[in-house]
Amino acid sequence: MDRWNNCVAVVTGASCGIGEACASKLVQAGLRVVALARRADRLEENHSKFPIECQERYFPRKCDITNEEEVKATFDWIEETLGGTDILVNNAGCLREGNILDMDSKLIHEVLLTNINGLIYCTQAAFRSMKKRKFDGHLVHINSVCGSNVICSGLGTPSFNIYPPSKFAVTALNEIIRQELNNFGTKIKSTSIHPGLTRTEIFSPETFSEMGEAILSPESVADTIMYVISTPPDVLIKDLTVKAVGEVF
Repeated sequence: MDRWNNCVAVVTGASCGIGEACASKLVQAGLRVVALARRADRLEENHSKFPIECQERYFPRKCDITNEEEVKATFDWIEETLGGTDILVNNAGCLREGNILDMDSKLIHEVLLTNINGLIYCTQAAFRSMKKRKFDGHLVHINSVCGSNVICSGLGTPSFNIYPPSKFAVTALNEIIRQELNNFGTKIKSTSIHPGLTRTEIFSPETFSEMGEAILSPESVADTIMYVISTPPDVLIKDLTVKAVGEVF
């Protein structure tokens, strides 16, 4: 991790869960972290939890990643204020309840905008920064086990509807991005991390009670992110699945 000291990491969906845990670990590892989320109050609350010496490396910033212009303005600010983006953790994601056959199309659109469009907007902006500075950074996409396997939630219960297709898209996007990074002649890395069920706000408390103890903590997934970005410059972990011991999926 020494080579990343004082580098700039951007984490989306950083107000809670995996994003919050990842931003915290990156700050403590000596990076400057731009924490993005729509809930600015939660970001400020997270900021206040850090020791004084870490607070100056944590930059909370309100940003809706589904708004392309807002994303561009945010990454422009990062360029002007901090010098550019060295690591991007595409963590923001959403899931809506319902069956794809009869749920409101607006809810489907929300998931696609966040899980696919938002990821692309942020990735393009981070790549522009890395390419401009000829910096071999790292793009990390928080995917899901649903990105390689359509999980059945059980007969008589709502499905995960458009969520698995959106995560399958992230799996494909990661490979396309890897190929394009090669074609551009860069050594920028792109990694897709596939966590199993994780204790975050994306799922209801009822879901966790049904799963017992076989649930990942956000901190465990954040440790996986730290491991991936700590690999030597000539090593790429393209896809990595992480599950809790005993997970039924």
